[in-house]
This record gives sequence, structure tokens and C-alpha cells, in this order.
Amino acid sequence: MRQADAHRSPDPAPEYRRPADWPEVDLVDTDVHITPPSIEALFPYLPQRWRDYVRESGVRSLESDLYPPGSPLSAIPGSVPAHGGPPGSDPDLLRTQLLDPWGTTVAVTNCVYGVDGIHNPDWAVAMARAVNDWQRAEWLCEPRLRGSIVVAGQDPERAAAEVERLGGLDEFVQVLMPVRSRTPLGQRHYWPIYEAAERHGLALGVHAGGAGGNPMSPVGSPSYYLEEYVLLAQAFQAQLISLVSEGVLVRFPELRVVLIEGGFSWLPPLMWRFDKNWKGLRREIPWVDRLPSEIIRESVRFTAQPLDAPADARRLLQVVEQLGSDRMLLFSTDYPHRQFDDPACSAPHGLAGDALVGFLGRNALDVYRLDEE
Repeated sequence: MRQADAHRSPDPAPEYRRPADWPEVDLVDTDVHITPPSIEALFPYLPQRWRDYVRESGVRSLESDLYPPGSPLSAIPGSVPAHGGPPGSDPDLLRTQLLDPWGTTVAVTNCVYGVDGIHNPDWAVAMARAVNDWQRAEWLCEPRLRGSIVVAGQDPERAAAEVERLGGLDEFVQVLMPVRSRTPLGQRHYWPIYEAAERHGLALGVHAGGAGGNPMSPVGSPSYYLEEYVLLAQAFQAQLISLVSEGVLVRFPELRVVLIEGGFSWLPPLMWRFDKNWKGLRREIPWVDRLPSEIIRESVRFTAQPLDAPADARRLLQVVEQLGSDRMLLFSTDYPHRQFDDPACSAPHGLAGDALVGFLGRNALDVYRLDEE
């Protein structure tokens, strides 16, 4: 099966629109996926050496495999460009299918490309730079879009240099790293990346996916895609514990971390357990000078999709209340993935007033410092 056929959806595109009962406020979508239509689309942004390297090695794509093309979760109908290519690879389709009908004020784009899975660090650095230059030239010219800087975490010093290269540009609002990493993201060899992000007022986005080489499960590699997908929540929990315990959010107090596409219903019990055990073991990590839950509420934000909503919607609202803060949740569609296919379920049912206004846009305007533009 050809790659274009594998992505093709047989159904016509339904009409997606912003729910009519939402307040007329700035709508900030914090997770919109973009991807190169092909690896050759990056060639204009790669030095000749690396173009030759890609051709000679036979690499066809570094597209993320988090959503296999044939999976029902992968893409909404109509999101495949008419001229072929993967979903999320056509700026015009993004405008007509998402930005215009939703009346989106700002959409934060995430290019979850497989740079982190490259073992050659020189090639990884070159590919990260090419992806960033490609999205700046071909996507971020749309005034409603803001981008995420892709970095090669294999080489934190050069990843920090990439943040320095682009961090002063208004088009970029965060640094993007995958949740599946080679080592926990709190560890100190990553700190040059965080220092550069904080200096430029950028958020750190930790997104579902990645090819760090570690099994998703702490007890070994699972057998099925369903297991991998469900276990993503554990990866986010592990990274959150690492970022707090290693002192990242104390050492870089102005850094905001956004956990993207990992859910949030698991967070209240995790904070309770974290606080309880910190009280007995705090001498091990003396730099964590207050309850972990306080640090998380201050510095960490969560995109809402995929929204893990139980049949009784009131229970999800109870989880939101247990977070202890109206600032922690960010609206997202996860376009073009299937989480986007029911606009009425894009917000926790029953969220209202200032909490809903914050969720739809104000929280994201703050965390991405968009209200300063």
C-alpha cells in the first residue's frame, strides 16, 4: 500500500464548528498537529550533505507512529489533502477545516516528527533545524499560528543553541520535547535547554510520542497498540515527577511546562501521593522547598484532549475541582486526530463562568505570554 493510500480516509469531511453556547472570548487551541508532506519537503532547509545522506540511506519518512495511519484514532475524515500526503500537512486545509469555522484566535502548532529517534546526533541536529525553518517559512506566516521549536534532545548543548537561534522570534512560543525520552526529562544534562527556554520566555511542551528506546510500561514491552496508547498516561506521570523532584521548576521558576495530549484525570491522586511521600523523604531533595502539588499548580499546565470523560459528566467536573486551580487546563482540539471529532466534548461538561473563559483562552494567553504581544 502506498503511503498516500494508507492515510486516505474514505468518508467526506463533516462540518466542525465552535459550539454555539460558548462565550465569545479569545479561543486559543494549544495542540494543532502539522507535519511535512514528505521528507523531501525539508530538503530546501537542509545542507546538501544531509540531503545526500537521506537519499543514500533510503529514509522515506520520520513521521510519528503514535497514530498509525489505519487506526480509527488517527485522523478525522477529510483531513487528508486532496493532492495526497499525511493529515496535517496542508495549511489551506487547516484554515478551512479548523481555524475559520472555529473562529480560532491563536493555534499553537506541534510538529511531532521523529527527530528524537535518530541515533546520529549530527543528523538529528540538522533535521531539527530544518523542521523549524520549514514550519517558519510554510506555516507560521499564517498570523493565527504560533510554533513549537523542535530540538534534538540527544545533544542538549546544541538543542539549547537552536532555542537561542529562534527564541527571540514572535512566531515561536514553546520548545517541544517528546514524553518518551532516553532519560527522565528532569535530569541535569537537559537543563541548558530549559535555561534557554526560560530566558526567552518560552514554555516547555512535553508531547505524547517519541522514540526514546525505553518500553512504555515499567514492567516491559507490551504486546498491543491499545496497551501503548493507554500507558502514555504513565509516561506523563513519570516525567512530571522527574521535573519536580530533580528541581527543574525550582531552578527555573519562570519556566512553564505544558503536558500535551496526556490527559489530566490522573493528576489529583498523583499530587496527593506525591505530597504525602515528600513529607517523609524531603531531605533527599532539599531543593523542593514546598509541597510538590504547589509547584505543579504554579508551573505546569495540561491540554484537555484527549478528554477522559466518564459517562457521568459530573465526575469529570469533580476531578477539575480537585485540581485546586482554574489555571491548569488549556483548550485543545488535537487536530487532525479523532479527539477533535466531537466539538461538544471539547470542554469538561459543566465548566462555566471564569473557569470556562480561562480554559478556552485566557490560561493559554498567560502561559504562552501571548497577551504581551
